[in-house]
Amino acid sequence: MDLDAYRAEAEEFAAALDREYYLHFSGQQDRYEVEPIYERHARLFSREAVDALRSSEARLLLEFAVQGLIGCETSVEQAELARREAELELEVGGERMPFRSAAVTQANERDPERRAAIEDARNGATEQHLNPVLRELLERSHALSAELGWPSMRAMCEELSAIDLGALVAQTEDFLHATEASYEPLVQPQLESQLGFGFERLRRADLPAFFRAPSLDTHFPAERLLPSLTETLAAIGIDIASQDGVVLDTERRPKKSPRAFCAPVRAPGEVYLVISPIGGRDDFAALFHESGHTEHYAHVDASLTVEQRLFGDNSVTEGFAFLFEQLVSRPSWLERRLGVGDPGEVLAHSRAVKLLFLRRYCAKLAYELELHQAPAESLDSMRELYARRLSEALHVEWPSSGWLSDVDPFFYAARYLRAWALETQLRRLLIEQFGQTWFEQPEAGELLRGLWRQGQGHHAGELLAGLSGGPPDFSLPQAELAPS
Repeated sequence: MDLDAYRAEAEEFAAALDREYYLHFSGQQDRYEVEPIYERHARLFSREAVDALRSSEARLLLEFAVQGLIGCETSVEQAELARREAELELEVGGERMPFRSAAVTQANERDPERRAAIEDARNGATEQHLNPVLRELLERSHALSAELGWPSMRAMCEELSAIDLGALVAQTEDFLHATEASYEPLVQPQLESQLGFGFERLRRADLPAFFRAPSLDTHFPAERLLPSLTETLAAIGIDIASQDGVVLDTERRPKKSPRAFCAPVRAPGEVYLVISPIGGRDDFAALFHESGHTEHYAHVDASLTVEQRLFGDNSVTEGFAFLFEQLVSRPSWLERRLGVGDPGEVLAHSRAVKLLFLRRYCAKLAYELELHQAPAESLDSMRELYARRLSEALHVEWPSSGWLSDVDPFFYAARYLRAWALETQLRRLLIEQFGQTWFEQPEAGELLRGLWRQGQGHHAGELLAGLSGGPPDFSLPQAELAPS
């Protein structure tokens, strides 16, 4: 196989797919036309290409090829799923709203009963219109992993990613056990502060409003959203306004996905940062998270191979994203960028939210391990397992309708969990070298740009070994969330 030719076409494919993703999920294009892209580049994902890469040393390209083969074989279902999501409308109390923007409406809704009504409508639409397609996607993906010679999707992902998922689950189970007793005492006061009640009345439908935290809006004025990012980046030596190819898309559109994302169409030359503003702290967290991705991809060394720039261990780029996201919860940043004199309530809320998210992803990963090695005849039992695991982790009755929609491809939940550990260690290193206000030190920017230039050809453990001599340690986030 001519690896250079394969790389060149892989880059063209990735650029076309990311541009299509950006246009559709930013709400600028109704249809999600992925099938023609896969058809044009089908030779990248042939069985012959996979076999040839298996016999080479190009592990990152092999992972790309296998995931692409599965994507190619399921492109019809992916396009249909996106079409249904974009066209779906919900009716709640006589009001119609787009399915995708319903989550934003729910987060801003003050009435718990109306929040529940919106959630019920979303869950019903998911069950009726999305889950049938999602199940086809899951079953076909499982069948393809078997056809390629792996005993399960889990085995395939473990080999290709070089991540020991079983060991990670053992760490996350320890985390759940260690934080069980402190979870409610830490989260309960914040629920009461933001919602007016605690776990005794809490429903899944209330969580978007809890994350939205309208009582904190005075600390996070909308007019400071973009300036706070511009000023933060400028202090570490980055003028985002003059960065060629970096586009910040914060415009409101009815069909825009409520989930913020970064689309690195051409890294480092064309990178889109997309958020759908809902107001308050959430907007700042989402913008700064995606800016971490954006700056990582915008600074990557253009001479690296495409797999080193764009593929590899996404725990790395997620680690940089969490590094920037956590700034909006740091006392020194809040004081300097937003003029918050007493950040106590912001910090307490952020801590509760982080613990909730970590416990949720711990439960998700354990569930997904079972889902992706379950025989086809046992899939129906996974619905109950999903609801039980999430309910037990978060102490709230969790609807089962998300048993397929709440699953990211190829164990991406593991990347998030490793990224939280990476962020904690990287932040500690920055504070140790540059102080609590590292985000104002040009030297910190130089260190980060040096890391960003490496892309993500190295996995998170290798990156950390070069900095602090150790692998991602999930006990560190646990220590930061321990009772004070």
